[in-house]
Amino acid sequence: MMCGRFFRLFASAALVAAPFALHAQSQQAHVHGQIKLDVVVDGPTVVITMESPLDNFVGFERAPRTDDEKKAVDEAVAKLRAADTLFTIDPAGNCKLGPVELRAPVLGLGATPAGSPSAGHADLDATFAFNCASAAATKFIDVGLFTAFKGPRQIDAQIVAPQGQFKRTLKRPNARIAWGK
Repeated sequence: MMCGRFFRLFASAALVAAPFALHAQSQQAHVHGQIKLDVVVDGPTVVITMESPLDNFVGFERAPRTDDEKKAVDEAVAKLRAADTLFTIDPAGNCKLGPVELRAPVLGLGATPAGSPSAGHADLDATFAFNCASAAATKFIDVGLFTAFKGPRQIDAQIVAPQGQFKRTLKRPNARIAWGK
């Protein structure tokens, strides 16, 4: 039962986030050090969609070649799958991590989107869903990407929440995306 509920919540939040993701994808330049986040607070969920150059997480943009590179990929993937340690949502929402989807075709994660350019510029994109007792009460997310990874220098976030639509930019060492009052 719980798995089906998460799937329905994840699918509904993904539909809400889709226009933002398409808009961001059409305007996104592949910039090392930069991460784009779309945050959607909808019903009982908070969904974070992330677009980033793979280099931000592992230091290269191709399939790993050495044991050290394979280890770096495994460590990065493990950190991203433990998204509740990277994204601390306002405790007022009482949120728990749900489905995590990682997409990096060069690493064998997820499917390759049709027509995706990959000429030397590989990305690692993700969707993190959180199931909340009171998602509408959330007013911030503390982002741990700067401390968990060496590559990111700037995070550009778009937020859609009951309080409205917002854009925020974080630069090291700032870690809080806040919205509403």
